[in-house]
Amino acid sequence: MQKGNFEKLLMEAIDEGLFSVGESPRRAIYFHLEKSFDIKKEDIPKKIEVFEDAIEKIFGFGADFLEVLIMKRLYEKTGGVFELEEATDFAFSEYVNAVKQHLTEKGNSKLAVGATQ
Repeated sequence: MQKGNFEKLLMEAIDEGLFSVGESPRRAIYFHLEKSFDIKKEDIPKKIEVFEDAIEKIFGFGADFLEVLIMKRLYEKTGGVFELEEATDFAFSEYVNAVKQHLTEKGNSKLAVGATQ
């Protein structure tokens, strides 16, 4: 899978995940990301760690829900099977990078996600 295609799919997954809170809140989140965290919507795939940090600052513990939802959407879009194993330390950006690497190197459609990986 090409880098540009993955970034497009990732951005679609993020957009859909944020839409779960509603259209107006999604727009407000993008506005807040740009104004308070200096991350434009189109730059999110290239700055996934900054995005992760910003979402966690905005939503606190509620960020986990959005991050898992985004990961589910990403797995659906890449044809994978999302399996979230019991994890004590969920690191969203690490999982995004793992999916990207997994898809580009192995092309396998199944990747378990969790602390036991």
